[in-house]
Amino acid sequence: MRTFNRLLLASLLILSPVAALAEQSAPGEPDVTIRQDGDKTIQEYRVNGFLYAVKITPKIGKPYFLVRADGSDGNFVRSDSPDMLIPAWEIFSW
Repeated sequence: MRTFNRLLLASLLILSPVAALAEQSAPGEPDVTIRQDGDKTIQEYRVNGFLYAVKITPKIGKPYFLVRADGSDGNFVRSDSPDMLIPAWEIFSW
């Protein structure tokens, strides 16, 4: 019985850091920032500070999502019409 208790204690001591590590690596829920802009409500979804989606709810009409078109910072497209191209031309720079 004494050896069983020692084995049980040893296994618990070995597995406790593994459980803590698994808990930390699990993805968390996104941070949602809600703000008002005129007559629409804007919800920004972020994970680890990375903005990946924006939900816009107008006062009149259906809400829609803007999602990243690629990995760039400011290129978002509507999720309901992903084929819509948004021009990203640089006209002036200095």
